[in-house]
Amino acid sequence: MPTCPAGHSSGADDYCDVCGTRMTGPTVSSILTAPGSEAGNGAATAAPPAAGSGEACPDCATPRTGRFCEGCGYDFAVGAGRSGATGPVRTGPAPASESSVPSVPSVPSVPSAASAPSVPSEEPATGRWGTSGSGATKPAAWTAIVNADRDYYETVLRQNEANSAFTFPPYCPERRIPLDRPQVRIGRRSVSQGTVPEINLSEPPEDPGASHTHAVLLSRPDGTVSLVDPGSTNGTTVNGSEEPIPVNVEVPMRDGDRIHIGVWTTITLRKG
Repeated sequence: MPTCPAGHSSGADDYCDVCGTRMTGPTVSSILTAPGSEAGNGAATAAPPAAGSGEACPDCATPRTGRFCEGCGYDFAVGAGRSGATGPVRTGPAPASESSVPSVPSVPSVPSAASAPSVPSEEPATGRWGTSGSGATKPAAWTAIVNADRDYYETVLRQNEANSAFTFPPYCPERRIPLDRPQVRIGRRSVSQGTVPEINLSEPPEDPGASHTHAVLLSRPDGTVSLVDPGSTNGTTVNGSEEPIPVNVEVPMRDGDRIHIGVWTTITLRKG
């Protein structure tokens, strides 16, 4: 039966079926009995050979052909790889160390255990709606979507040529502001008064046609929303109408209604 360079009896003649070392090159027994070796002290004669093309690897006894051993990867230049090579060659302890690997399948039980508490955690969140509302359904939340509206801008220019001095902004990032309080003001920041409306039209692109407190959105306990213009300079229109809404009069809003303010601002209301 062939013997691998590490001294294992192998049933295969290409790679050792015990340690996987390639079967090429002289076996350990042939190296130990090579000229110049000392009988009875073969283990000592395999390690000391001088560096060179005929030097044997100290880990697996494969003849050296370069910096790295072709059999186990031992680095002859720095001596690295000795501990890494002896692990695979000594196959006896390997099964013992690998016996701890089967403990890994227990890991899948961790996600299942971790996911179990996360599912019940959703229930207290839904339960809070019932306790806070005495069993009633909480009204859907409203969101104000702020955009620079090219169509509205063109309408403003047709109504007043003087507004052509204001160029439509090339960059118009959409903003979404939740109506999460009883009153949400719409307008531009006032430095002198120290006021900043919740829907601040001073942010880029700043709308020069908006007043500091141009309009106010009122949220009611029943979930409805109304719009009030407290007396803006240029007025407030809704849904493309050219007629401004009355001053200081609540105008009920519906899902999808569009509020037009200033030179190019359109605020779309969304429910839920």
